[in-house]
Amino acid sequence: MFDTPIIIVNVKTYSEATGRKAVELAKIMDKLAKETSASLAIAVQHADIQKVADSVDIPVLAQHIDPISPGSHTGWVLPEAVKEAGANGTLINHSEHRLKLADIDTCIKRAEENKLTTVVCSNNIETSKAIAALEPDFVAVEPPELIGGDISVTTANPEIVKGTVEEVRKISKNIGILCGAGVKNGKDVEKAIELGTDGVLLASGVVKAQDKEKVLRDLISGLK
Repeated sequence: MFDTPIIIVNVKTYSEATGRKAVELAKIMDKLAKETSASLAIAVQHADIQKVADSVDIPVLAQHIDPISPGSHTGWVLPEAVKEAGANGTLINHSEHRLKLADIDTCIKRAEENKLTTVVCSNNIETSKAIAALEPDFVAVEPPELIGGDISVTTANPEIVKGTVEEVRKISKNIGILCGAGVKNGKDVEKAIELGTDGVLLASGVVKAQDKEKVLRDLISGLK
């Protein structure tokens, strides 16, 4: 389980954070985490996990794992492989890589077997409840229509954040709750925490920024 409140940056497959650029971004985040004592983590492409994990001390997440065990699964993502590469956790069921509920359950169990922190994404309150019942480490609610946009979920749809917090807390007080979609600045982070979350999951607001360190410093300001 990661320290909270936390900011998790998912680099997706943006060219601005692929290969050596993923390492560069991770190093900026690592420097700021040490300088400010903020809890930061980065989710990178599978090919970049090892080079990033070898370069920084902040947690590194895979962007996806598959519900499989070692064996005949060509082209699938084995939990043991991302763990061996240096990942500390994994995203599961991102809106850009959705899974069936039964497969989410298996992924959570396989991640737990490999001591990987699980951040399971949800698109609404009902799905958040269903996912919480599977006992991941984190539920991250992200309305798909706001992902990559300029308006934060905390402004456009604070009800989905509050509702997720309320419903997940009824199921377990140990599950971390994150929100994402359109998160761009420290005020968005501050609002997310005011709504009861344990942090944010974001991507383009950092990855596509011209001055990534400046944006990260602003985001970190919202944690305090």
